[in-house]
Amino acid sequence: MTINNTNNAPSICFYGAGSMAEAIVRGLIHRKVAPPESITMLNRSNQERLAHLESAYGIKTGRSDAEKESSLISASVIVLAMKPKDAGEALKALGPKLNQEQLIVSVIAGLSISTIQALLGYKAPIARTMPNTSSSIGFGATGISFSGEVNETQTAQVLKMFEAVGTVQVIPEEQMEILTGVSGSGPAYIYYMMEAMIEAGIEGGLSVEQARELTVQTVLGAAAMMKETGEEPAKLRKDITSPNGSTQAALETLAAGSFNATVKAAVHRAAERSKEMGEAVKEALL
Repeated sequence: MTINNTNNAPSICFYGAGSMAEAIVRGLIHRKVAPPESITMLNRSNQERLAHLESAYGIKTGRSDAEKESSLISASVIVLAMKPKDAGEALKALGPKLNQEQLIVSVIAGLSISTIQALLGYKAPIARTMPNTSSSIGFGATGISFSGEVNETQTAQVLKMFEAVGTVQVIPEEQMEILTGVSGSGPAYIYYMMEAMIEAGIEGGLSVEQARELTVQTVLGAAAMMKETGEEPAKLRKDITSPNGSTQAALETLAAGSFNATVKAAVHRAAERSKEMGEAVKEALL
């Protein structure tokens, strides 16, 4: 399914042109979900950034205020990718200019559907998303929540957009915080573990390059093994844990340090913090 132009107007307008917006645009073009000429990217004032994106992807950009406004009001899909602090003023100004058929897709952390609708001043069809940084290389994990105003065609459009940069899970909005704890912040937990594995390897006599390569391939292989086999992680762990062997000794050390409980506590704390930040964003903007 391709998202097509209508009336020669840009079909998708990115309001914000940072790294996540670029990742999505790269995926849309690479997977042929949308042609470059159907995509417009805007930002507040960084003309050099817009020039780079235009050159790299063949997309359109809006430089003047008039061009920005025209791109936004004519797009069938508007992707909100600005910083949270810029959202309030921008959406309050934009709301009266939009029509109620335009789909709003938000990648702004902490900005709820009700807050976006309040800022716009009407019950817009909203898709609230939480991608993670792996989207930049096409291996993202994105959670999506839809408002009741989103129709079937718009739902399919959003799913295609984010499937272009990884895997997608549709969830109720009240689960967005725990998803943030699992996959939004999740890559950082894995990197933290990888740091420790690399440091241990170096301490044991491996070169930096060897420790890094072995760690990267081990994590990549473990993830691929779980995905390809469909097995539960507990079974895969048991399959390589011989009684009284080195792996068992290592796992006992992790258990003694409350590894499982600590990881779960980290996920829940990230979810709590996400909720706290969302409330702060709401208070600041409304």
